[in-house]
Amino acid sequence: MKTNGNILFSGVGGQGILLASEITAYALLEAGMDVKKSEVHGMAQRGGSVVAHLRYGKKVYSPLIEPGAVDIMIAFESMEAVRYLPFLHSGSQVVANSHKIPPPSVATGKMEYPANLLDTLSSKVPVLSVDGFAIAKEVGEIRAANVVLVGAMSAFMPVDGDLFIQVMKKRLPAKILEVNLQAFSRGREVAQKNA
Repeated sequence: MKTNGNILFSGVGGQGILLASEITAYALLEAGMDVKKSEVHGMAQRGGSVVAHLRYGKKVYSPLIEPGAVDIMIAFESMEAVRYLPFLHSGSQVVANSHKIPPPSVATGKMEYPANLLDTLSSKVPVLSVDGFAIAKEVGEIRAANVVLVGAMSAFMPVDGDLFIQVMKKRLPAKILEVNLQAFSRGREVAQKNA
């Protein structure tokens, strides 16, 4: 596996994208890598697009990823995966949440949610579709869907999964730690079975 790379986290406000990118950044730091991260919140409080750029390697000078340079995209919502298609290259890996969150234009009936988004995306790059919401519900906390997806993404990373677990043990409050550890493990299992 490569020891340097670019990860793009995309989704909508309230999905825990920033926590997911922080867990990943700290796991890479624990592995001895240089890490740079940047977030764009946009209209996050109103369900708008949120994106986080994360770059890692021996030495990283800028957190921003150029179009065509994303190695792994973790998409917390299907439409957001397609929105950032120009950032992918032929060797990119996408980990996408299959759970849909309709934007206001769809929720109010003005537009329809596009059909077969992940199928369209998978015709361009490898896509691992994970129902993060359903898995999080199974472990007892729907808000842990972000960590399910981090677990799935970790299977494609050049660091041991135990580093992610160590980071969560250090950084997450005790009251949410156990459910997030379960969510991470389940997501990683899904990726290892289907990758």
